[in-house]
Amino acid sequence: MRLSRYFLPILKENPREAEIVSHRLMLRAGMIRQQGAGSFSWLPLGKRVLDKVNQIIREEQNRAGALEILMPTIQSAELWRESGRYDDYGKEMLRIQDRHERDMLYGPTNEEMVTDIFRSYVKSYKDLPLNLYHIQWKFRDEVRPRFGVMRSREFLMKDAYSFDLDFEGARAAYNRMFVSYLRTFSRMGLKAIPMRADTGPIGGDLSHEFIILAETGESAVFCHRDFLDLAVPGDDTDFSDDAAIAGIVQDWTTPYAATEEMHEEDVWSKVAEGDRLAARGIEVGHIFHFGDKYSKPLGAKVTGPDGKDHFVSGGSYGIGPTRLIAAIIEASHDENGIIWPESIAPFDIGLINMKAGDAECDRVCAEIEAAYTATGHDVLYDDTDQRPGGKFATMDLIGIPWQVIVGPRGVAAGEVEVKHRATGERHNKPIAELIAGARKAQ
Repeated sequence: MRLSRYFLPILKENPREAEIVSHRLMLRAGMIRQQGAGSFSWLPLGKRVLDKVNQIIREEQNRAGALEILMPTIQSAELWRESGRYDDYGKEMLRIQDRHERDMLYGPTNEEMVTDIFRSYVKSYKDLPLNLYHIQWKFRDEVRPRFGVMRSREFLMKDAYSFDLDFEGARAAYNRMFVSYLRTFSRMGLKAIPMRADTGPIGGDLSHEFIILAETGESAVFCHRDFLDLAVPGDDTDFSDDAAIAGIVQDWTTPYAATEEMHEEDVWSKVAEGDRLAARGIEVGHIFHFGDKYSKPLGAKVTGPDGKDHFVSGGSYGIGPTRLIAAIIEASHDENGIIWPESIAPFDIGLINMKAGDAECDRVCAEIEAAYTATGHDVLYDDTDQRPGGKFATMDLIGIPWQVIVGPRGVAAGEVEVKHRATGERHNKPIAELIAGARKAQ
């Protein structure tokens, strides 16, 4: 992608309305534009990151046995009246009427709708377990939306819903999602710590929030330092082995970890002082088991092996991709801008032509761009006539992991400069060696 043809509206000054780092950097880097209170457009750079985050989420949900669907954003109020939540949910729910004066709502979550789908088609325990998920826009009418996409009114959500015959099956489904979340966040360069959490308006009696530690975190969290060294399950994780999955969950829930709402000072005091980690954290995922909270009022039941009808036991599992991007920036940035983990960076390589229009610089840049593109790497090629300082500042601001800098002196010497964004390390590399390496890279 040539920068001269790319839509990247960089802001040089810090926006006055941005209170936290992620909001400031996302606006400055041209990732988003605010359209109203808690409402944002995702511009090309931001959309690329969002797509990569969603792809990792999809891969790990699919690996864990969940099946992707897509449900409407506008829901009938009747379903919510069946469950008893329509009047209880509060003012965060945006209630509307269609032209026929039927009560509708912009969905803040989808427990009722997915349970309606389930009860319409699934009648036997032989069709269980079942886990359905989608990635869809939600709306919650926050009293005071703030911090950019960290707490917005309209946001993207991956929400999954499991259905099982009994608690034993539901717990196994919960565990699969628990491990799936560990892997998902790890692939994005994050160490997410699962902490006991309040179930809130979703309901139920078993819940964990996945928290990343960050100085700018919105809430206080308390955990054992052992979490910092726990190994995340690898690619060979067998999600069909319920016992092995339960063992992983046991390892990740034995040390103390709780959000401020669930913190127990008497238990915390028994943790050795040197092992206590009290910090600030940002929630990046939340999972719930709620049993028959929705299946009973909505009549979602199946015939069991005993020939009797059973209300299914359910759970829901959420990740907010838009919020997650802000959390990653909060945890990974410096004074110059964003530092993206390589797995979700908008581009893999930032190719900087220090003298666009120079025949030799143009030729070398074209060869480097072609070599990386041929092996599936995303390249942002700065072919503009901007001054060198501006080029470097832009690449640092948008956080591309690797910069390849091509200038007349280097080309004359047969070299280019390579910079690693995360460490700031720079080194010269022969052009032929770089191109050969790019052609071999996978």
